[in-house]
Amino acid sequence: MPVLQPGERFPDLTIALPGGDTLELPGALAGDFAVVLFFRGSWCRYCIGQLRAFQRAKDDLAAVGARVVALSVDDEATTQALIDKYRVGFPVGHSADADAVGDLTGAFVNAEPKHLQSTGFVLSPAGDVLVSVYSSGAIGRLVPEDVVGMVGRLREQAAA
Repeated sequence: MPVLQPGERFPDLTIALPGGDTLELPGALAGDFAVVLFFRGSWCRYCIGQLRAFQRAKDDLAAVGARVVALSVDDEATTQALIDKYRVGFPVGHSADADAVGDLTGAFVNAEPKHLQSTGFVLSPAGDVLVSVYSSGAIGRLVPEDVVGMVGRLREQAAA
């Protein structure tokens, strides 16, 4: 399974959201820079830390025009509980098919228990991959400060 390289289009991926809605990536984020986060599950303290960091950075991300979406294999009830407990304001998808997502994106998949390893993408407004960050374990993940800095710099360059 090849990893997604800068310049490649992010693959079409349907994310199930709590409450029955879906989000079609990358189309639903078109026109904005986007961050797509795959996380191990609500049981992973490092993942919770990452989600909370992106939530805390919501104003800085909005200022540079970057939107965030996250996804895990957790079921709908567990995902809704995570959203409620940590007051996550961006879309968090549930019930991901880890193998299918891994095949599409190159994300590492843990065999037992089955889950996606931490993976992060920054997408252009056209849905192309700008950055891909793959982790084979609990640590090594995208952080909001890097996203804000990079997207801000890209916007400055485009305006010059």
